Amino acid sequence: MAKLERASFGSKLGVILATAGSAVGLGNVWRFPYMTGQNGGAVFIIIYLLCVLLLGMPCMISEFIVGRHAQSNTARAFRKMSGGTAWSAIGYMGVLTGFLITGYYAVVSGWCLQYVWASLVGHLQGNPEYFKQYFADFSSDPVRPIFWTVVILLTTYLVIAKGVRDGIERASKVLMPTLFILLLVIVVASCMLPGAKEGIEFLLKPDFSAINSDVFLGALGQSFYSLSIAMGCICTYASYFSKSTNLTNSALQIGIIDCLVAILAGLMIFPAAFSVGVSPDSGPSLIFITLPNVFQQAFASMPIVGYIISLLFYALLSLAALTSLISLHEVSTAFLQEEMVITRKRAAMSVTVVTCIIGAFCSLSLGAVDFLGIAGRTMFEWFDFVTGQIFLPVVGFLTCIFIGWFVPHKTVHDEFTNWGTLRGRYFHFYIFLVKYVCPICIIFIFLHQFGLI
Repeated sequence: MAKLERASFGSKLGVILATAGSAVGLGNVWRFPYMTGQNGGAVFIIIYLLCVLLLGMPCMISEFIVGRHAQSNTARAFRKMSGGTAWSAIGYMGVLTGFLITGYYAVVSGWCLQYVWASLVGHLQGNPEYFKQYFADFSSDPVRPIFWTVVILLTTYLVIAKGVRDGIERASKVLMPTLFILLLVIVVASCMLPGAKEGIEFLLKPDFSAINSDVFLGALGQSFYSLSIAMGCICTYASYFSKSTNLTNSALQIGIIDCLVAILAGLMIFPAAFSVGVSPDSGPSLIFITLPNVFQQAFASMPIVGYIISLLFYALLSLAALTSLISLHEVSTAFLQEEMVITRKRAAMSVTVVTCIIGAFCSLSLGAVDFLGIAGRTMFEWFDFVTGQIFLPVVGFLTCIFIGWFVPHKTVHDEFTNWGTLRGRYFHFYIFLVKYVCPICIIFIFLHQFGLI
């Protein structure tokens, strides 16, 4: 049997960039802009920021506490901290959630790679109907989406197999700055377009008359998902933190990076969309159907600039997808490595092979194979539904109850204050949020998803 040594991040910068990379993904660059467009623009952003503070930060800190306290994979961490009671199930459910999400998230990540290639070879040119048909034909193709799914999962494997410091941390130090540079370049180009002012105002000038229960609950849900809460990622990464890591400051810094990327994504997309008269509420089809047409129209007088912006945009999406995929993959890899006592490379390869198979079936269910669906939903849609609308809220809710009501407050306080070396002035406020506010918010999110409120 292989002898296991517990890995750790090598620097404070590595902690922040790696964990921020876990949080920053397609949820920020894809989901946040269309959610903002559908929910009133600036007013949605304001509510979202409040939700990150009141829901996202406490949940993240709770996962930090569990992961660092146990210094183990997510399943073992909850098992250790609960003393082997039924609360251990939270950890196993978190690992399963991260594993299932890895499989179908890789499919969407593969789409991003396909669009990088399509931009590079000049295929993203045509009228709106062309872009719609292009996506429909590609996503239902039996071979190409699977090819790109395998490519991005193998890329993820190459990072994970090298370990925490030489793989995850080193990759994060390259990928995250590159992501920010690409994002800023596209934001500047988008905001310089004629008519971009209207899109900027949409994002920065709030219309408080747009506030309703859907806007509030949508912001709650987005804050929960965009920070990678309840997927096992945060807890697993926290197990690599040193005992001197300031958990509260780390959560705040990661939250700021996450929100900044989301807002910049809006500034990247909406000025360009408004400049060509495209509705800001285009929904999930925004990045694969609407935006190729937007870039083509917006830079019609400078086609070479439009070509470059389109290529950079899909490269940006691919990087965002990869950083999240690395953290999702690590959840299952750490679990297998420690529970089965095998080498990291063997654990990582096992996860890669199985998620490639899951991704292939999810991709085929989108049109290439008719029987891969149940009750009107494709296999891809079922994975998205079960993980996003059931597992994530349940794991998040139980984690808050576990930390707020089961774990002794002294244990939580010791981790929160690094055993008394930090002041911990917000500890009681944090406990109040975890015990009462976060569980109630998560219940509302859960019920709202099923149309019950």
